This record gives sequence, structure tokens and C-alpha cells, in this order.
Amino acid sequence: MSDTPHTDLPTRDCALCPRLAGFRDTQRAAHPDWFNAPVPSFGPDSAELLIVGLAPGLRGANRTGRPFTGDYAGDLLYKTLLKFGLATGDYAAHPQDGLVLQRARITNAVRCVPPQNRPEPAEVVACGRFLIGEFARLPRLKAILALGSIAHNAVLAAKGLRRAAYPFAHGAMHELPDGIMLADSYHCSRLNTNTGRLTPAMFEAVLAALAARLTA
Repeated sequence: MSDTPHTDLPTRDCALCPRLAGFRDTQRAAHPDWFNAPVPSFGPDSAELLIVGLAPGLRGANRTGRPFTGDYAGDLLYKTLLKFGLATGDYAAHPQDGLVLQRARITNAVRCVPPQNRPEPAEVVACGRFLIGEFARLPRLKAILALGSIAHNAVLAAKGLRRAAYPFAHGAMHELPDGIMLADSYHCSRLNTNTGRLTPAMFEAVLAALAARLTA
């Protein structure tokens, strides 16, 4: 694992990434009732599975303050977690819906919303210290699910591992040197599901494999 010092969470006015900080300020002015800050992780510190997304959606987590909440991607993600017993309650697309994660936790490779939903490489690197912090606070972690290649590469960087040794591919399962399983899935975005690149069955197959590992 990288020896970069970690902190658990960026400050509300984190200035590590000037472009993201400027975009965040613009959104605060335009939508003062939105969360508009680095989005904290969701789920217990006792989690055995960490799900790593790309970044908060503008009208999703950036608005609501909870990962994958309030946008299309959350519909498939939380429905699938509920199906496999990794969440309880009902997902109603707002943080007060009562949804509770079981043995799972969700975070993002980049904590602040990026313009056009696309962080720059330097922003992923800058936010990597918070991903390291996630690993450090999860003593029971057994598996990581990376949603997309950027999240996959961010996980490898946070663990100090070479990309070439663990290539991203949907459905791939990589046994990391520390014994943690890194699983890959295409991101559950509207674009991927609308184009058929990711179907619910494909996503469920990855979660089924992970759920089986957690109960092994």
C-alpha cells in the first residue's frame, strides 16, 4: 500500500483540485440547497465489501450527499444490493429513505462532482489519499468492487500495485497480494445500461460472485 498519509475525509472546502473546487463553488451559487461538497462514504466501518465508483453525479450524490443517490446509476446499484442481502430497507433516492447497507460500504475514487462527470487524472491522484483512508478504516474488508476502469486503477494506485498486473475487464476477479479480491464491473451508469454495455444480469452476476465470497 502507498505510504501517503491518509485522512478519513476531505474538508467541506477541500482545495486539492482547483478545477473541482471552482465547479463546486459554481454549483453552490446556483443551487444553495444542494449538498455541494465532497461526498462521504456510505455504509458501516465493519463492511467486508467496498464498492468504489467514479465520482458524485451532479444531480445525484452532489445534490443529496449520499453516494449513488438521486440519479439513475443508484437504481440498479441499490436494487442489486438489496437482492443479494447487502442492503435492507427501501431505496427511495434520498438520504432519509431508511436504506441501510449490510456488510458493504460505498465510496468514490473522486469525492467532488467533476464537470461533465469526468475527473481529470491529476484529480484522481489527489483524491487517492482518501481511498487509502477507506482501506485503513475497514478492518474486515475482504473484497472491493470497482465500477469502471478509472475506479479500478484508483484502487490499484492506492494499494501501490501495477496496472499491467491486474487489467480491468468486466467480471474479472483479481486476487491482490493482501488477500483482498478486486472485482471489476462496468459502471452502472445510464449510458452503459441504455446502450446494453451493462445489463442487470451482467451486474447481478458480479454481485452474486462477491456475495458468495463473503459467505465462504
